[in-house]
This record gives sequence, structure tokens and C-alpha cells, in this order.
Amino acid sequence: MLNMFKKSGLIQLAVAAAVGMGASSAMAQEIKIGYNSDMSASGSAEFGLSALWGAQQAAEDINAAGGVLGKKLAIVARDDVAQPPKAIQNTNELLDNEKVVALIGSANSGNVMAWLHLPQQKKIPVVSPIATATDITKRYEATGENYVFRVSMIDRDQIALLVAYAVKATKNKKIAFIADSTGYGQQGLKDLNQVLALHGMKPVAEEKFGGKDTDMTSQLSKIKESGADTLIIYGLADANAYVLRSMEKVNYFPVTLGSWANVNTPMIQLAGPKLGEKLIFTASTTENSTPKASQLNSVLLKKHPKMTAFVTAAQSYDSVMLLATAMKQAGTTDGAKVQRALESLPTTPGVIKTYDKPFSKTNHEALSVSDFHLARWKDGRIVSYEDDITRTLKPADLKK
Repeated sequence: MLNMFKKSGLIQLAVAAAVGMGASSAMAQEIKIGYNSDMSASGSAEFGLSALWGAQQAAEDINAAGGVLGKKLAIVARDDVAQPPKAIQNTNELLDNEKVVALIGSANSGNVMAWLHLPQQKKIPVVSPIATATDITKRYEATGENYVFRVSMIDRDQIALLVAYAVKATKNKKIAFIADSTGYGQQGLKDLNQVLALHGMKPVAEEKFGGKDTDMTSQLSKIKESGADTLIIYGLADANAYVLRSMEKVNYFPVTLGSWANVNTPMIQLAGPKLGEKLIFTASTTENSTPKASQLNSVLLKKHPKMTAFVTAAQSYDSVMLLATAMKQAGTTDGAKVQRALESLPTTPGVIKTYDKPFSKTNHEALSVSDFHLARWKDGRIVSYEDDITRTLKPADLKK
């Protein structure tokens, strides 16, 4: 879908409209929250656009209910085009020129890590609603004043769920891994081995492929020969699609699992529905997981019919809701006071769940493995996946 957007120019128009709206509507009497993410340049652009729309909808709903501290919220958006230097430039502009009181973003973990020092130095709270690298909330943990929070899925926690399911799904106790050669894939592979070891098991096969490879038949033939009846793929959406297509070539269809990277439409477009719907992957929510999720999805689709990554829209929506609650509790938009309020929030209703003291001094992750579930593509949409295994998974199974 990203390519479709680019060809038609719709993605550029959507970003221009969103950024323009944020800049023009932000008045002196408004409370500005900065949004900084790729929305046009990479496979993560779908995540970035959907998260922007979720943030904007949260601000609209909050404003309709009276705003925050007697003022309206305004989301001021910037496209970082998946480039760390641009992400840093955007952050400086949002902090110094727009005078935002909080930041949310980005879709890419590397971009977030590139600019985190800026709001940390200026004592401006950050809530990451997309990026999943574990270190995002850990970098300033030891400082005693950590301004970085997250409402998204942590890589290690996703892997805990995938492995727990795999251990129960395998009938012959033979589980295999295949990962791309990117930093994302190789860190995932390391975590997969560590978590599987906690279950007292080792993979019977372990393969990797280049991020631009389109034929993985050699690697899959080796995995097939190992006898593995369960396979975990850890890579980006387009590459994962080629893994599925290669599985068809070697006539090998084990239980196949993957991370939430498969939410991106290149996976289903390149693999096709027949193959794409075979893959089970992690999600924090889906458009049909709760009544609130269904309601938000319906509202957003009416405004943005091309939206695909509902999960990031929901996470971003909840991020803005938690920030607004913290500002109300602090009675100010002062960064230091809002940071302390975030660490002691009252019960706050959200789309993904009702947050009961989601953050603390030592924990800046609003979501944990117990909040995640499995999903799949079905008829061009992402829906929750349930079977006898998911219904019997217990907290004790989710080893990390």
C-alpha cells in the first residue's frame, strides 16, 4: 500500500495536510504536543501515518470534552522521512520553535534513539507509541529523572509470547528460527534463543537471509530437513512475505509465527492472501479486539479510508490520553511535574485497555507481555487470532 500511496501522491498529500493542519491550528492558547515520525519514506510510514491519525483523534476527543487545563490540545506534526538527521532537526524545531510541552514518535527505533537526548535535557516528557527497541525507555533509567515513556510493544515481550505459543504448538518438539540480517532481525534471533532456552529447549535449525533477498528456498529446505513443525520468522514485512513465498516453492508449511512487523501491508500484498493469512503474529490490539477499538477504528476509517495500521493508531491515541491525564493531575504543563505525574497516574481508560497505574519510577512501559495477543490477516484486515492454545496460555508460560 505504501507504493500505491506514493504512485498516486496520496501519502504526500496526507502528510502535507496533517503537518499543515498542526502548524496552522496551533494557537498561543493551545497546548502543543509534538509528533515526529516517518510518514512517507519507508515501510514504517504506514505505522507513522496511522499513529498520527490516532493522536489527532485523541486530541479531538479531549477537546470535545473540555480540553486540558481550560485549553485545547494541538498535535504539531513533522515527517522525519526515516532519516535520523531529519528526526533530530524536527525535534529541535518542535522544542525550540513550536514550544511543545511533550513529544510522541517515532516509527523507527533508530530515529527515536537519535533524538531522545534533546527532550531529556530540556525535561520534556516523551511517549513512544510505535518503536519497540528495549533500550528506548532504559537509556536514562539510571538518571533518576527519566522523561521517556512508552505505549507500544517491546521486542523481548513479543518474543516471550511467540515462543510460549510455539512451545505449545509444536507436536514433535522441533522449533526453528529464520531471521533477516538487519539489526532488528539479529537482535530478535538472539532473544529467540534466550527465551526458548528458558523453556528448556534449543532450535533444531537457525537460518538467516539478507534484507533484500527474495528467494529463501535454500534456508527453508534446511529447516524442512530438520523436521521442524513450528517456525518463527523475525524480519521486516516485505522480506517476511518472500519467506512465505519460498515456503510454497519447497512445499513446507509449518505453524508459522512472526512479530508485529507483519502488520504492514507489504507483507500481505507481496505474499498474497493465500500465503499471508497463514502467518500468525503479535499485536497489542486489533480493530475488533474490544468495543472501544472497534469504535475508534470506525471513526478513523471514515476520515482516513487508507489507514491500515490500526494498532499504532490505538497506541498513539492512548499515549495522548495518558499525557492529558498527567497534565490534569499535575495541574500544569511543566515538564518535570508532568513527568512525575506520569509515574503516579490514576486509573485511566484507554482503547487498548484500562491503565491502572501504568507507569512507576522504575517502569516506564505501559504495556507488557500480558497485554499482547496474536493476530492474523483476514480478508485484507488484521483480526485477533484465537485457538485452543491461546485460550490455555497462562502467565507462567510467558517466560522472559
